[in-house]
Amino acid sequence: MAADNKYVFLNRDLSWLSFNHRVLSEAADASVPLYSRISFLSIFSSNLDEFFRVRMPSIFAFTSIDAKKTSLRDEYPKELVGQVQSLVLQHQEEFGRILREQILPELQRNNICLYYGDPVRTEHAETVREYFLSKVLSFLQPLILQKENQSQVFLENNALYFIVDLEAPDAGGKHSYALLNIPSFNLPRFAELPMLGDDHYLVFLDDVIRENLEEVFPAYKIHGAYSVKLTRDAEMSVEDEFTGDIAEKIEKQLEKRDAGHATRLLFDKAMPAEVREFVKQYFLLREEEMAEGGRYHNMKDLGGLPNPKKGKLTYGPWPSVSHPGFDTHRSIFQTITEKERMLHLPYHSYNYILRFFNEAAIDPNVKEIYVTLYRVAADSHIVNALISAARNGKKVTVFVELKARFDEANNLKWSKKMKLAGVRIINSIPRLKVHAKVALIKRMEGKEMRNYSFLATGNFNEATGRFYTDHVMFTANPEFGTELGWLFDYLQSRIQPTEYGKIPFKHLLVSQFNLIKRFSQLIDREIDNAKAGKPASIIIKVNNLQERGMIAKLYKASRAGVKVHMLVRSICALAPGVPGQSENITVYRIIDRYLEHARVFVFHNNGEPEYYMGSADWMNRNLHSRIEVCFPIYDQSQCREIDDILRLQLTDNQKAVLISSDVITGAAHNLRVLSSGLEPQAAQQSIYEYVKNKCGS
Repeated sequence: MAADNKYVFLNRDLSWLSFNHRVLSEAADASVPLYSRISFLSIFSSNLDEFFRVRMPSIFAFTSIDAKKTSLRDEYPKELVGQVQSLVLQHQEEFGRILREQILPELQRNNICLYYGDPVRTEHAETVREYFLSKVLSFLQPLILQKENQSQVFLENNALYFIVDLEAPDAGGKHSYALLNIPSFNLPRFAELPMLGDDHYLVFLDDVIRENLEEVFPAYKIHGAYSVKLTRDAEMSVEDEFTGDIAEKIEKQLEKRDAGHATRLLFDKAMPAEVREFVKQYFLLREEEMAEGGRYHNMKDLGGLPNPKKGKLTYGPWPSVSHPGFDTHRSIFQTITEKERMLHLPYHSYNYILRFFNEAAIDPNVKEIYVTLYRVAADSHIVNALISAARNGKKVTVFVELKARFDEANNLKWSKKMKLAGVRIINSIPRLKVHAKVALIKRMEGKEMRNYSFLATGNFNEATGRFYTDHVMFTANPEFGTELGWLFDYLQSRIQPTEYGKIPFKHLLVSQFNLIKRFSQLIDREIDNAKAGKPASIIIKVNNLQERGMIAKLYKASRAGVKVHMLVRSICALAPGVPGQSENITVYRIIDRYLEHARVFVFHNNGEPEYYMGSADWMNRNLHSRIEVCFPIYDQSQCREIDDILRLQLTDNQKAVLISSDVITGAAHNLRVLSSGLEPQAAQQSIYEYVKNKCGS
């Protein structure tokens, strides 16, 4: 727990690990379909890999700095490395127990047998050998580890290897060690074997190789093979300058990313101490970079575990719902002119978003299109529509954020394709990321140009649109269109709107301009109302909450008597329920089949509530180092919908947990919501039914 003057905060990294543990708990939930539970194991593992690539380097760096010389000493105490590693080990051990004691037996009950540390049955031995010789052997690159080649041996980021303990025939009992790659980047991680009776059999690629090590090292006595995986720092060093080609810099840094410093060497806990010491010395690792693991690594690959039962043993589909408002007219622009429209994804169909851009691409009256892109699908229909629009003679301007972590290569690819098609591409702004989810279409109607605005809480990505919960607004509100125009002018020119003599954003809340100020004013108004004896409350839903200035505002509101209800999916540095600080703050976390992604803000305003949605989490990076856009909801029917959805989420007693504060360690704990005597309520299921009923499906 860290103190900031009179307030205390939860540690962001321990809080994130608490979130990932909540993901893991879904894998242990017997009410979740079996293969969906396996997917949660995969997500947990993938999340943890990213943590060690992105966060662990910062933890190592900042905890090594003299506390007297850094303002971050509260967030990075000396003991944090040990706390993180201890917690990760606990979670990994729990992962192993869930897999061994729950998932594998449940697979067997469904006639699916996954070899897990067991020798391959005699009936499968020849099939495994044939698969090894015909499919696997050509990808193997065995290497005896010697002092002479130490400087040339490089462990690729998150690649799988065996350290093989060998003894040569003439070695006189002396052991040597070899590095053998497990080519899971080239081949499926799992192979399907012939059925035996009614049972389907699956085997790890790792075990296919283990069973055939004599083929790789025919002259050696093999004492053991132990899996290892090295995770490397993913941070890229891109100079934020006004000169030079940012795309070229990103490309060069991408080539170097996987060569980053080691942050974790995960090794099989069965590895003998002398082998472990050899690995540490040979690969020049520190003790704190060594982490004990299981027999298998990269368990994110469980997401690709073959399902012989095909569509069974997983969540049944929730077919996306048609929105009657969009189906009233042939033209989507006529639909939006008639009435502001809102989608709740993925419950509503994503096709309306595709239709918005597709119609704009071919509509002769559409003259200009402006879009911000942060993460786009690998095979993006939206980007293809923008390319078509440019080829059809429309002025298309796209801001592409090339610094979107782990999406840089995909964004570079699309940036180049759009530029070749005649799209005007604006790349990253120095020292800022553009994270806003907005688009503006200018359409000539009669003698005037009408603006059609798209404002959302999530990305222009039809792939993630299938499982991210987000809200999308389409509006022809001329003031929204004017202000979006100012924003796109700024992105192109870097000239502040005020320098054009314009009022800086009356309706939209834009970070770097008015977002923090406006949210602070809205909180202060609730504080004033509470002090005056009026009803006062705030509802906030975000993915991450870490920025201490805004958290301190919420603490001040709580102390004044404002009731604050929060939905925070992941990082939460706010410590709820602390006496004299946050007794009036409740924080919920929902993990279910969809990823909660929307950001929503509701301020009671003495019975005349104000509603905002947008792209901005309350993190340092979002509020201070990004362009984010939040927007008001003025339509009363839409406000009621948001109220109804938030109510369902705040009364979830199946998939929601309460975040509680650990004032000793600074961690956040997931406490199950008490549901005794209450009707079961799972928010996502209820919201799906709600949307279906609203749309008459």
